[in-house]
Amino acid sequence: MEPSFWDNKLVAEKVLKEKKLYEDLVRSYEISSKEFNEISDLYNLALEENNKSVLSECENNILKLHKNIKKNEIKCFLSNEADSLDTYLEIHAGAGGTESQDWAEMIRRMYMKWASSKNYKCELISEHKGDEAGIKSSTIKINGNYVYGFLKSESGIHRLVRISPFDSGARRHTSFASVWVYPVIDESIKVEILDKDLRIDTYRSSGAGGQHVNTTDSAVRITHIPTKIVVQCQNERSQHKNKETCMNMLKARLYEHELKKKEQQLKSSEDSKSEIGWGHQIRSYVLHPYRMVKDNRTNYESSSPDKVLDGEIDEFLESSLYKLND
Repeated sequence: MEPSFWDNKLVAEKVLKEKKLYEDLVRSYEISSKEFNEISDLYNLALEENNKSVLSECENNILKLHKNIKKNEIKCFLSNEADSLDTYLEIHAGAGGTESQDWAEMIRRMYMKWASSKNYKCELISEHKGDEAGIKSSTIKINGNYVYGFLKSESGIHRLVRISPFDSGARRHTSFASVWVYPVIDESIKVEILDKDLRIDTYRSSGAGGQHVNTTDSAVRITHIPTKIVVQCQNERSQHKNKETCMNMLKARLYEHELKKKEQQLKSSEDSKSEIGWGHQIRSYVLHPYRMVKDNRTNYESSSPDKVLDGEIDEFLESSLYKLND
């Protein structure tokens, strides 16, 4: 290792993160290769002796091995510039009042449960509570290895169909919530932001029903005028800290904006990389009259919506990454 390697700590940490990924992939390949040879030898032996129980065991072990190999293949897809970064995840309730606001909170819980299962760290950046239940909008920050790479295809509209717990007539309702995923960028990535392009507003943090939770104008909203990108933060009592967080979020949004522009120039016909709009439904979660979660882009389905909403979304993430890399 060169003596100057640590001169730029951020770049060095990024290199070490990539090094660990490749080391893990090589180690996993060696283990999988050894397991395959052992299963193959045992299978051939059981075939000669017509031992059906051992043959069945071998088949089950091959399926488990295939699953592990597939997960490693997915990791090989995470080679884009931003894939190794942490991520912001922004959620907005659609039209429909309490129904959609409750759905937006369910979506946030799903991602936070997924992150917890991976031992990733979650931080609440901002939250605007619903009038009666749920949230109107929320931004969370997730820290973990290659978390943006895994979640980048989750941007879009998520649709819920269920019997409403808020409807005394127990009627079926359809609700929508939008999800926007963009990377947390570090200081090694330069994004130029001009003061003249910014409008900075301060306001009081508010809870449910607009109730003020403190008496100072500590919450900050920054609008980038050329792109009309808006970011806001109210999780700190200090206006200075909230402004700093907002500027970091704005840098991330502008960086993601440029990434999207480059992707569209390279693959303008690829639907999955088009700008997200309210008509771009990526996934449906149906709790009534039947129970199913279906990804509209990959056609991957699960008949266990409760497990999906509890954060078991790996199969959906993996199928999306396969689709992106077709």
